[in-house]
Amino acid sequence: MTLPKLFESRMRELLKEEYEEYISCFDQRHYSGLRVNTLKITPEEFEAICPYEIKRIPWIENGYYYDGKAQPARHPYYYAGLYYIQEPSAMTPASLLPVNQGDKVLDLCAAPGGKSTELAARLKGEGVLVANDISNSRAKALLKNMELFGVRNAIVLSEAPSRLMNYFEGYFDKILVDAPCSGEGMFRKSPSIMKNWEQYGVEYYNKLQKEILLSAAKMLKPGGSMLYSTCTFSPEENEGTIAFLLKQFPEFHVVNPLKKKESEGQKGVSYEGFAFGRPEWVNGPEELKNCIRLWPHRIHGEGHFITLLEKAPDSGQKGYITGSTDKVNLSDEAAEFLHKIGLPMDPGNINLREDKLYLLPRDIPVLKGLRIMRTGLFLGEMKKCRFEPSQALACALKMEDYDRIINLSARDPDTVKYLKCQTLEITGEPREGWHLICVDGHPLGWGKLLDGVLKNKYLPGWRWM
Repeated sequence: MTLPKLFESRMRELLKEEYEEYISCFDQRHYSGLRVNTLKITPEEFEAICPYEIKRIPWIENGYYYDGKAQPARHPYYYAGLYYIQEPSAMTPASLLPVNQGDKVLDLCAAPGGKSTELAARLKGEGVLVANDISNSRAKALLKNMELFGVRNAIVLSEAPSRLMNYFEGYFDKILVDAPCSGEGMFRKSPSIMKNWEQYGVEYYNKLQKEILLSAAKMLKPGGSMLYSTCTFSPEENEGTIAFLLKQFPEFHVVNPLKKKESEGQKGVSYEGFAFGRPEWVNGPEELKNCIRLWPHRIHGEGHFITLLEKAPDSGQKGYITGSTDKVNLSDEAAEFLHKIGLPMDPGNINLREDKLYLLPRDIPVLKGLRIMRTGLFLGEMKKCRFEPSQALACALKMEDYDRIINLSARDPDTVKYLKCQTLEITGEPREGWHLICVDGHPLGWGKLLDGVLKNKYLPGWRWM
């Protein structure tokens, strides 16, 4: 691999005696990883059913390496939302943001959803997660992954951070900013990124990062935590960006995320190989030593930079006009169907738009005027004399939440036929009507049974190709 000369000289200057060890990692393969969705299955349960060889990632409780020859995206368990395919280093930011069940959390640069889905899993269905990406096309991929993972308490937006600030100032307990960057940590995995680096350099991204952080800082509650991360090594985009934030907002301080994590009593996790920040690279304050940098020659991953910031407590707090919803008059068919499922629903949080029903998170501000991809969980559509449950609802359920189940094996050819949106013939004497189709006990989607023939209701845009 031929690296840009300017990049080589910069890294040689930064790493000094470690440079040769760093540069030699480009002759090695990159590491492939997946992260288990703990909304649906525990790591131990997944290990028992995983169809290919995996090995724990030392610093991620629910993260695993897999052999690069395996194809986890071509398995029914992927379609059941049991795991997310993610580069091992990229799993780190969401794991180090101290999210508590019930928090209000923002993932500001969220697409395609690797970090948002982990944050949602840690919220355990409580509180609210706002997942945003300024790119509308990327936000569509984000929405799919949130629905596939069974997230029911999320708002998915596609807006500029500066616009969000007008709606959410001082609203969030926790914020994650995985900022756009020059991508130096991805050169080995995706060499094409080097052309982008040569075209834009670090200055272009550094300007963006500062603008994004200024908006994010204003959306964090006093006493809240914000995590900033990049997949680049440049001091300007990392320690330099944080030093800029600290000057603009002296109420922020950098804390050691590893000590924070250890104080939670975490077991079986090792941060060996992690390096700390280098304030001398940007002539910055000593607290920058609490930043974390993952180097590819020290860990089995591509590399990342992480800073955990805390905002000082303050008695002032902005009030919010929460979005009120009128009582929805459900059709008889919708009421009967929703009564059958085991998902907890507050009738006051059910919203109707046109003929579509949504279950909204609690205590959300008025969002009128924003580009909204999804607010809460899409339950289904009220149509004339019938209710059609959504794909998102199927993914948000557990098998025991519904009383009409067709449970297929991952090895059953009908499973792939279902995922290809084909009609299935069902033997035995199951009841007619809507059925939740599962693979080894994990929901995939819906089907409607009549006279032994299952009309496939799997979402066509998600089908196995």
